Amino acid sequence: MKRVFKWIGGLLLLAVIVGAVVFFGFLPPYIEAKRNAVIDHAPFDVSGDAEALHETLIVGDLHADPLLWSRDLTERGTRGQVDIPRLIEGNVALQVFTAVTKSPAGQNYEANSAEAFDNITLLAIGQLWPLRTWGSLKARAIYQAEKLHQFEAASDGQLKVVKTRADLNAVLSARAAGQPVVGGILGIEGAHALEGDLGNLGALFDAGHRVYGLHHFFDNELGGSLHGFGDAGLTAFGRQVVTELAQRPVVIDLAHSSPQVAREVIAMTDVPLIVSHGGLHGFCPVKRNFPDDLMQEIAATGGVIGMGYWADVTCGDISPTGVARMIKAAIETVGEDHVSLGSDYDGSVETAFDTSELAALTSALLVQGLTETQVRKVMGENMVRVFRQQLN
Repeated sequence: MKRVFKWIGGLLLLAVIVGAVVFFGFLPPYIEAKRNAVIDHAPFDVSGDAEALHETLIVGDLHADPLLWSRDLTERGTRGQVDIPRLIEGNVALQVFTAVTKSPAGQNYEANSAEAFDNITLLAIGQLWPLRTWGSLKARAIYQAEKLHQFEAASDGQLKVVKTRADLNAVLSARAAGQPVVGGILGIEGAHALEGDLGNLGALFDAGHRVYGLHHFFDNELGGSLHGFGDAGLTAFGRQVVTELAQRPVVIDLAHSSPQVAREVIAMTDVPLIVSHGGLHGFCPVKRNFPDDLMQEIAATGGVIGMGYWADVTCGDISPTGVARMIKAAIETVGEDHVSLGSDYDGSVETAFDTSELAALTSALLVQGLTETQVRKVMGENMVRVFRQQLN
């Protein structure tokens, strides 16, 4: 009988080991590959003129989420949409790397509860993040910042974390001299990472975060989300946070905030505001895209609107041509000085091209009739202007 129990115990242990290997070793990469797919496509037809122009551009992207996943960003990946080699291949000068800290089960654009099961908790456990991150949103934001700094150290000079205006200028100067380097700017997707305590802002800032999204897919301590309930405005705590952020060398991001929050932030600040990733409502009339008049108010702050590459904001056409058409419409609506790129790469979206293929977008913009000056602004100069103004 003892042998039988020992045999059963051995089988149970083996089952646990096999289950752990599958859960920790294979499931997270499988999930990422499915959620961050690039659709199969033939090589894009990029004209010689477009290719030559693209090589002279300062290219910047306001939003991507690769720090959420268990990939070494110093190596060219076989899954996902962003890593340092592909950024360099795409001639990207600046990439905002955003820390996602909470995402509700059943996530949708209409209404989500902050009390829903949190998918990021499961992902943190499944990817064997440090134990401190399993129950703390602040710790998750700091850990993802630490990851980017580790990639910087291992990148052989190809990644520089940008925290100051001097860092930004140094990256652009190095690139102008022919050095293959990408400037990485850290941000948080939702100020619930503060955990309701304004005192935690210092720790997030010290970790390197310079872009502060106020919300993600649910109402939080600061106020209403675009995907929460009732278009709520800022809470008293939210006003405290916004006031503090407006005094710091950071950029405030209104993506995922409710329209009412956006209007209140515009009214109480005198800094350029951004919507890091989304689309234009007049081009694609869905809830995810702010109304055009609100986008115009955000642009009037001197800020920029990041145009996304996924179907929910483009109304289906995610090809370079489809994204270029939306960008052209955005220029006509908010002006050529206020449109930027905001891919949402690696943010659980399917795209038609990864970051190494951005010359195809430059080509598509030219086909849509944009001038060289407009292409330069949209592809990165508008973004650089805002960060040069806000960083110190």
